[in-house]
Amino acid sequence: MKTNKYLLYFVLCPAMLLLAACEPKALTEEEVFGGSLEQQLQAENPEGYDLYNLNDFLDKFMTEEGNFHSDSTMYRSRSTNGNGIYLYSLDTLPANGRGIYIRGRVTTDDFGGNFYKALVIQQVTDWATGEEIDQQNLRISVDLGSSGGMYQIGQEIMIRCNGLAVGRYANQPQLCVPTYNNNIYALTASEKVGWCPGRIPSARFRAATHMIGEPDQSKLVYDELTLAQLFQKIDRKPTVDAAGMDKVRKADGRLVRIINVHFNGKYYSQGEVLTCEYDDPERKDSKANVFAPTTNNVGYPQNRLIEDGTQTICVSNSEYCKFAYYFIPGADKTGVSGCAQYTGSVTGILGWYEDNAIGTKAGTLKNLQGYEWSITPRGIPGIGIADIVMANDHDDPWEPEEFDPKEYKALQEEQNAQE
Repeated sequence: MKTNKYLLYFVLCPAMLLLAACEPKALTEEEVFGGSLEQQLQAENPEGYDLYNLNDFLDKFMTEEGNFHSDSTMYRSRSTNGNGIYLYSLDTLPANGRGIYIRGRVTTDDFGGNFYKALVIQQVTDWATGEEIDQQNLRISVDLGSSGGMYQIGQEIMIRCNGLAVGRYANQPQLCVPTYNNNIYALTASEKVGWCPGRIPSARFRAATHMIGEPDQSKLVYDELTLAQLFQKIDRKPTVDAAGMDKVRKADGRLVRIINVHFNGKYYSQGEVLTCEYDDPERKDSKANVFAPTTNNVGYPQNRLIEDGTQTICVSNSEYCKFAYYFIPGADKTGVSGCAQYTGSVTGILGWYEDNAIGTKAGTLKNLQGYEWSITPRGIPGIGIADIVMANDHDDPWEPEEFDPKEYKALQEEQNAQE
């Protein structure tokens, strides 16, 4: 049967025009987000609101001992050794009254695994004057999986802090909620059971947070420094008093890029600097020459040292990060002799992590060694953000290589056979 194409045109064209006419119009920003940011803030805060610079926020609301500590609500015992300095603290923020806001740009990304359920924000503008300032930073603990998908690196956010808390976990300030650790089976549980900063529930955080504009990584500010310049800016071994700890806490979270350094094949552990070896990173107490061998799920950050020939600092990684079992630059199955050949830069979040105020080992508040400072990268080439960029003497770039358990087993069997 022959079809009349002109008849089809006559029937279909009006139908297509009708469908086009039914296409909904594009939504405006006000329709999506409920009005301008200023309108939303006024609606949220009938009594008015205050926007704090990050350091001013800490000065006003974070006290040394915190307001959550009492005979009935104890912090973990290792939080203080009685010298008036608290490594763990909690100050609850008023739920009612004037709105309490902070604002900053996200500097972290959780794809690499080092910032699991955590964000760091950076502020470089004084909100009162509009002038540029030296970067201020704050960690945020939030129970949100794949937080980088919603709060991407470079995204500016504004947070209503009413009803939340600000405190310190291992001396690192953060926006949080109170949480109680009752793990009586933890290593040295008697020192760890108690109150400490915990993750803000995801729904609570999303309700409190406004996103401003679109993610823009070009707006992030990096301190690009040699190690010598870094330790002119911060105290490598700060004084253990209110003034010294205030400087430490205000430096925590800075976005830094340390240049002209190399991994030296060593790590710091319980007061000693030890040399890494070609070892199975899954083995207990491993000295493996990878970024972060297992802690058998204890969970403390693992470190590997970088240096410039004179100064050193830790590069800290989680045993759960995606590159935990990758060799550090220059390391391989022969050991760490090639590490000094790879020089370049390490970028990441500056931190001062100290979780035990009552211990007798070196490195506690009783005997600071300077290894409390660390840089936590957000990734390596090929995994997340390429925060470690190095090349050898022939300008060949460092290419990450993962530990191969089969190769390790074969070499062990060969060595045993020779013996």
